[in-house]
This record gives sequence, structure tokens and C-alpha cells, in this order.
Amino acid sequence: MPSFDLSLRSYRIVAYCLALIACSMSIITPAVAQSVLRDAETEQLLIDMSAPLVEASELEPGNLDLVMINDPSINAFVAGGQVVYIHAGLINAADTANEVQGVIAHEIGHVTAGHVVRFNERTRAANGITILSLLLGVGAALAGAGDAALGAIMAGQQAALGSFLAFNRNQEAATDLAGARYLSGAGITGKGMISFFEKLRNQEIRRGYSQADEAAYGRTHPLSGDRIATLRGLLEEDPAWDAPPDPQLQERFVRVQAKLYGYLAEPWQTLNLYPESDKSAAARYARAYAYHKDAQVDKALAEAQALLDMEAENPYFLELQGQVLLESGRPEEALIPLRRATELTLNQPLIASMFGHALIATEDTANYPEAERVLRAAVARDRFNPFAWYQLGVVYAERGDIPRAKLASAEQQVMARQYPQALRSAQAAEAGLPYGSPDWIRAQDISLQARSELERLRDSR
Repeated sequence: MPSFDLSLRSYRIVAYCLALIACSMSIITPAVAQSVLRDAETEQLLIDMSAPLVEASELEPGNLDLVMINDPSINAFVAGGQVVYIHAGLINAADTANEVQGVIAHEIGHVTAGHVVRFNERTRAANGITILSLLLGVGAALAGAGDAALGAIMAGQQAALGSFLAFNRNQEAATDLAGARYLSGAGITGKGMISFFEKLRNQEIRRGYSQADEAAYGRTHPLSGDRIATLRGLLEEDPAWDAPPDPQLQERFVRVQAKLYGYLAEPWQTLNLYPESDKSAAARYARAYAYHKDAQVDKALAEAQALLDMEAENPYFLELQGQVLLESGRPEEALIPLRRATELTLNQPLIASMFGHALIATEDTANYPEAERVLRAAVARDRFNPFAWYQLGVVYAERGDIPRAKLASAEQQVMARQYPQALRSAQAAEAGLPYGSPDWIRAQDISLQARSELERLRDSR
């Protein structure tokens, strides 16, 4: 009986080891993509906020993308390429545009240092340590040394985790210093960076995270208190420390923050935070979205009109008015503000897409040629706009241009990772388009991309 127990335990340890090996091999698989929030005004604000930091970092202007993620947590990250992802929760938690600039400066540091590539390399190294210890554990278990097997497994796991966490903390500390340099080079005060780290430290304390030195060894980031102390010593000596924040940038940030809150929060929450007694542009922005979500169309339009009374040629206020009218079933009335917003922003793709949608929604085929022009201009500037491609497909189908309607569908489907459908649509488009034309070549490109992704998915099973 004792030998049977030992054998059974050994088999269980072997099974456990193999399960851990499988898990360790899969931890580098990306998490399920979170939804992206797109808004013309917010994207332009982020571009303007980051432009001096990009220049100071010596990245090529225009090569850094900033993407808003629909996530309430306070976070920002890079995940490959020159893209910074910013959670909506971070915008909500920040008090100033300068605080967000401090975060962006830090994330640019990750981009310039190539930390994502090095992260992946370090992950593979940690996996190697883990897998080796698991294989040793399997060998010991098969030999009947169950305790030795568990010891080998745990030692390897601890070594891998400790190596990985130390590497990540060192990266974060170096990136803090890089962010401080970029703020200095841009002539932007580092007060926002310090105040945002203080927010993070206060949050950690409220959640019960230890701030003791020994707690640092189990963390992916250095202790917030240590980061603050290091950065304060550098930033307070910088000539830009007392540079006043840009008041126009701050006003734009407050408006975008309110707009985002009104769009994401429950209407009652928005109306509590931005009561009707508050007549500021930011409060009216938030309430307009709250009322619109609550189907109080007249109140939403009244807030939009009050904003336009403040700034008649503000393209984003015009966009808001047009959006409320369009989504309330009044596309004809939406054409005037959306056409003007499109003109003022020189065919900003997201605004132009909404205008094209309004033209189609009138169900007046006389508006379709203008819709096609607007939508083609939108996708020419921003190919990653599935809504615009869908609307453009509607126009093509209406006039009987089925090959280009299929191509528009393929564009939309490949962005949605619907690779079988994208392949079929692209092949149908290719068959009907003029040989060698730009659209024919694009259909071929989508076919190749979709086929490659399907093969990759099949091989990964």
C-alpha cells in the first residue's frame, strides 16, 4: 500500500508538471483585445499633448499612435510598435492634462528603449528556467522522489519569477528617468508626473499594498514612494519645473474628460457629477451625452445648442449636435452641422464617416455621390475605420458596383478578424475588379493576409 501511494503521488506530480509546462508555454499569448474608444476630439488632444514629448524623444513626428481603451482601471501601456494605449480610467482619474503628459512621457520611454521586445525575450528566458525545473521535477517524480520533485518545481518557479520581476522593475525605473528627460526636453513641468505617482501611491495604500522595502521584491514596478523620491530630486532641479501648464490644453482636457465620462457613465451618475447648475462647457458636454443616452433628445439638443452659442464654429460641438440628430432619427437635420464639422476639420475621418452615414441615412439617392466622396476621403486617411468601410459598401451596393462593395466588406471583415469571410469577400472582389487596378491589388493583399492568418491559426492548434 505505501508503494502504491508513492506511485500514485508520482503520477500526479508528473501530470502537474506537464500541466505547468503547457501553461508556461501559453503565458506569452496576448490577452483578449479590449475595445477601443475612438473620438476625433480626444485623438487630436492626445496628439497635441504628446507632440513636444515625441520631438524631445527623437522619435519621428507622427509615428507615435495613442489609442484609448475602454477600461475603467488607471493604466497605460505599450504592447509592440510605436503605440501607447491609454485606459479611459486614467483619463477619468487625472486632474490635469499635465498629469497625462507625465504618463505619456513614461510610456514613450518604453517605446524608445524597445522594452516590449526585451520583455518578450525575458519572458522566454523565464519560461526556460521554469520548463527546466519542471522537467527535473518530472524526472524526480518518475524516480519516486516526490518531495524532491516538488522542491525542484518550486525552486524553478521562484527563480523564474524573481528574475522576471527584477528585470521588469529595472525597466520601469529606467523608463521613469527617460520620461523625466523628455518632459525636460519639451519644456514641460514634471509636477504632473509627480502628482500622478502620488495618486498611485495613495491608491496602493488604500488597497492595502505594503510600501515596505521588502515588499518591492514581489512587484512588477518599483515602490511608488521610491519612484516619487527619485523623480522629485531630478524634476525639481529642472528649469521646466516652474513652467506654467498650457491653459488651452487644460481646458481642452477638462472638456474631453467630461465628454468621456458622459459617454461611459450611467446618466444619473453624470447628472450627479455635472448638475444643471454647472453652466461650464465641460458640464454641458457631459450632460448632452447623458441626456442623449437617456433618450431625452430635446435636453441633449439644448445642451449642444448652448455649447454652439459659446463657440459657433467649434467642429466638435457641431459634431455633437449632428450626432444627436442623426441617432434620434433626424438625418436631414444632421447634415448641416456634420457637413460644417467635416469642412472645419478638413475631412477628419471619424467626423467625415458620421457625415457620410447621415447622407446615406436620408435614403435620398441624390446624396449618395457626396457620401461616396466623403467616405472615400475618410478611408484614404484612415484605413482602420470599419464603420466607414461599411457605409462605403452600402453606397457601392446601391449603385450596383458589387466588386467594390465586396472589397469594402473584406476591409471591414479583416479588421474584425473574420478571416474566412474576409477571404471570400476579397476573392469575389478580385474576380470582378479590373486586372491590375489599385482596388484589385488591394483585394489580393487582403486575400493573402486572411489566408496567412488562417494558416497561422490552424498551425497554432
